[in-house]
Amino acid sequence: MTIPPRIAALIVAAGSGTRAGGPVAKQWQELCGKRVIDHSLAAFQRHPAISQIIIVLSPSDMAHAPEFAAQGCVIAQGGANRAESVRNGLAVMVADQVLIHDAARPCVSAQVIDAVIDALGDGPAAAPGLPVTDALWLGEDGEVAGTQDRTALFAAQTPQGFDAAAIRLAHSTFDGIAADDVEVARAAGMAVAITPGSADNLKITVPGDLTRAARILETALDIRTGNGFDVHAFGPGDHVTLCGVKIPHDQGLVGHSDADVGMHTVTDAIYGALAMGDIGQHFPPSDPQWKGAESHIFLSHAAGLARSQGFTLTHVDCTLICEYPKVGPHAAEMRRVMAEYLGLEIARVSVKATTSERLGFTGRGEGIACMATATLVKL
Repeated sequence: MTIPPRIAALIVAAGSGTRAGGPVAKQWQELCGKRVIDHSLAAFQRHPAISQIIIVLSPSDMAHAPEFAAQGCVIAQGGANRAESVRNGLAVMVADQVLIHDAARPCVSAQVIDAVIDALGDGPAAAPGLPVTDALWLGEDGEVAGTQDRTALFAAQTPQGFDAAAIRLAHSTFDGIAADDVEVARAAGMAVAITPGSADNLKITVPGDLTRAARILETALDIRTGNGFDVHAFGPGDHVTLCGVKIPHDQGLVGHSDADVGMHTVTDAIYGALAMGDIGQHFPPSDPQWKGAESHIFLSHAAGLARSQGFTLTHVDCTLICEYPKVGPHAAEMRRVMAEYLGLEIARVSVKATTSERLGFTGRGEGIACMATATLVKL
């Protein structure tokens, strides 16, 4: 039986990226709720053929190394130029084939990656290219001075794939500054197959590219919104637990667990966005092990389930409906606690309250109701 090759992805993120503008290098700028590099990394993390991911970081960006290492990536330090950075990445690579990708190309698709991998089955090197379709001008002093034949011209893209041993040897003998790794490979005499590129596989380079990339990614996003609703009646007790915070009160809330109506509702909203039932299906009240359980167990389970399905929880909004106790003085702590369990920035967690104007069971002070919305996103 043929053993499939081990394929590594080497993501080059050591450049300064100043032409794109902004306060930080382009790979660290925000794009659709994540950084540019996070989108590039995710494309290879979810590809089943990739067995190792190496990220090459600038020496000034090595503070980011632990977060990528925690995701199973190998970290290499960048050099004085691209070729040196790639050599440093290749030095820590353990693979038969390697895909070298610019971190500033966050919209790379599985189809582009697959085409490069398939081509490596027939040769030592392959890279995506986009045929040049626009007319090309020669310019002098801001005026058109001539035209350039565009026949057989391609715009180079990444990832550029290579036999690992061959590209490592090519880089070790290359002397100079290369525009990309195809130039290094060709200098060593390697044949490089051209695979289909994509107009969406743009490289963030100048102001405006982030806006274009956002439009591309938004069309590919799987965005889910889930709603939750829950009610708990008042009963004996001296406090209520809402969104993980104990609030002194002359009554408690009745429930099989700790009756945290806020956490229960957000949990159901996440399950709803996943179309995976509700809290009662995952934690049946008939099961004695959940008697008196703290509700953060349920909330953490829902958030973990979303992550396991490839989703990122981007925002939750929780509205508590009651006359008493007063939620306002405790809302900030509720947001902090919820954010901690959900793994979100506090700015992405909303907790607020309203009354029912003395109407209904909440208006009569018989219990607390809650409604919540959760948003999940997957590329």
